[in-house]
Amino acid sequence: MKKKALAFAAMACSVAMLLSACGGSNSNAASGDTAGSNIITAYNSEPQNPLIPGNTNETGGGKPVDLLFSRLVSFDKDGKASNEVAESITPNDDATQYTIKIKSGWKFTDGTPVTAESFTKAWSYVANAKNAQKCSSFFSAIAGYDDLQKDGLKGDEQLSGLKVVDDTTFTVDLNQSDSVFPIKVGYSAFAPLPESFYKDPKAFGEAPVGNGPYKFSKWDHNKEIALVKNPDYKGNEDVKNDGVTFKVYTDDSAAYRDIQAGNLDVMESVPAAFTKTFKTDKKVQAYSEAGSVIQTFTIPSSLDHFKNDEEGQLRRQAISMALNRKQLIDKVLNGNATAATEFTSPKTPGYSDSLKGADNLKFNASKAKELWAKADAISKYDGQLTFSYNADGGAKPLYDAVVNQLKNNLGIDAATNPIPTFQEFRDAVTNRQMKGAFRTGWQPDYPSAENYLWQLYSTAAADGNGSNDGDYKSPAFDDLCKQAAAASSTDDANKLYQQAEEILLNDLPAIPLYYSNASGVASLNVKSGYAFDWQNLPTYTEMSKK
Repeated sequence: MKKKALAFAAMACSVAMLLSACGGSNSNAASGDTAGSNIITAYNSEPQNPLIPGNTNETGGGKPVDLLFSRLVSFDKDGKASNEVAESITPNDDATQYTIKIKSGWKFTDGTPVTAESFTKAWSYVANAKNAQKCSSFFSAIAGYDDLQKDGLKGDEQLSGLKVVDDTTFTVDLNQSDSVFPIKVGYSAFAPLPESFYKDPKAFGEAPVGNGPYKFSKWDHNKEIALVKNPDYKGNEDVKNDGVTFKVYTDDSAAYRDIQAGNLDVMESVPAAFTKTFKTDKKVQAYSEAGSVIQTFTIPSSLDHFKNDEEGQLRRQAISMALNRKQLIDKVLNGNATAATEFTSPKTPGYSDSLKGADNLKFNASKAKELWAKADAISKYDGQLTFSYNADGGAKPLYDAVVNQLKNNLGIDAATNPIPTFQEFRDAVTNRQMKGAFRTGWQPDYPSAENYLWQLYSTAAADGNGSNDGDYKSPAFDDLCKQAAAASSTDDANKLYQQAEEILLNDLPAIPLYYSNASGVASLNVKSGYAFDWQNLPTYTEMSKK
């Protein structure tokens, strides 16, 4: 979901889009979660921002937002899309215009109807630069987006490419062909909003009104977010429980122990201290299968000696080759991951492990030193390279190992820079305060290579307009992604995305490390429905204690 800012968890880490931050020591029973209740308690981090779909690009907020808001389409646990609020999404011949009809009868939890304008007005709000929404770049393909990036806006200007035909029909004109659009609208940033949102967006973010399988109950900051089953929901999910309460943790080991004790029902990660034993732990239900989340670290393109020029590319390639990914996986993650070979994931359509430039992700210490020396011949670098991560997410063992490998294999001065909480960490990233490398990762928002590539590395997603946190810019990369979006077939599109990836494999705006397994644990209280979906997240709606 989001441009997941995945708040690292040693085994499994979201978004937008970086995954969810790791847990804390709150082991009190969730509100209303008395003996015999069917409320699922789930591990979470404190959201970075209020719960507004278009301003949520990390999983602490993304998980509750996904359950509160239904979109035009939904995805099953394998990533297959089906119309949900949409009756139909029909393209013209070259996929530059879509006609969208929505089903009648949908309502928000305040009783107001979901209409065509509920979508067009919400999308325009997110796209409008005046409103500073983190998911703005997702709307960059819609006609009129550039006009909403200008200075002097009031915030209520609408995308010119959106036209309401009647209460249940609207059209979308795009700047270019986009064959992925009918899938992309399943992302939470494309959720509809009720009229009450515009009266007081700040208050709405603290107590959101959605149209999804659950409705908001309460948010006790830094403790829990409680959702209850929405009796008026009429979508694709068959909700098997009475609600989900997301409990905020700042210590993932404490969360695991709460799973063992039955005080917490599910978490989508496994702390480093338990990765060797969780599969045989009789106090938990374990899950570990190949997943879709990629873990990386980003070096800002503005950083001296690491810009997108010959010197910077040589240094990035050297750092990447100096890392022994297999050793990191075996020693730190206890084998619960797969070494990265490119920028998407093995579960993504079009994935390949043999793209040009893939050797830059293979361990080669001698080549790494050679490349670093070439960079030094251009401009000598004597500084210390720091690696920042959120200390509440279990990332310390990994980044201690990364720093040690770079010292030993490349001979450079490297150090870790832990930041106490995921929220503080993401704020520093968002505000461009990072002075070195920083932990990143991606949990897909929708099942397409476009989501891993355009949303993370395009110029449109840079400079605070999306999830391009390193502000990487490459016209050649942008052009190939645009060609892929206009391709007439999925196969043709994927070939173009692969070419775009080859540019990334040379430039390395981020350094891919590994693909996380979808790994986690559930308490013995959970009687059915415990599995993981295409985003490496638990199947919350399917889980039941009865």
